Amino acid sequence: MPEEGSAGSQPYGVYLGRIYAEAAIPTELVEAGRVDGAGEWRIFLRIAVPMMSPGLVTIFLFQFVAIWNNFLLPYIMLGDDEKFPMTVGLFTLLAQGSNTPALYTLVITGALLAIVPLVALFLVIQRFWSLDLLSGAVKS
Repeated sequence: MPEEGSAGSQPYGVYLGRIYAEAAIPTELVEAGRVDGAGEWRIFLRIAVPMMSPGLVTIFLFQFVAIWNNFLLPYIMLGDDEKFPMTVGLFTLLAQGSNTPALYTLVITGALLAIVPLVALFLVIQRFWSLDLLSGAVKS
């Protein structure tokens, strides 16, 4: 199984986007845009993208978390300790902590600090997950 954040998780984003677009954008709304004389790009930018924003935000968050938590690729590719991301840096500190137990506190504090940007991102982007904004656009 591919590691999260590698090329293996991107097809899931494409699949999720495709399925969400089929469910979120009614065909009648696209046809109404065409009848009104809008071109394909205008329909895409003015109708489809706003209706797909919760799905796009979800895909973005999945990809961001996968890249943020990526461990194996940076561990293999980077040789310089100064260029390690948080995950690999915490791992090396934990490995050194087996000889020096005082580093455990530093590793736990680093893990807490590594989570703070993710929590902040979730709090900032949660407003785009409102599902009821466009629920009344087309009646079935």
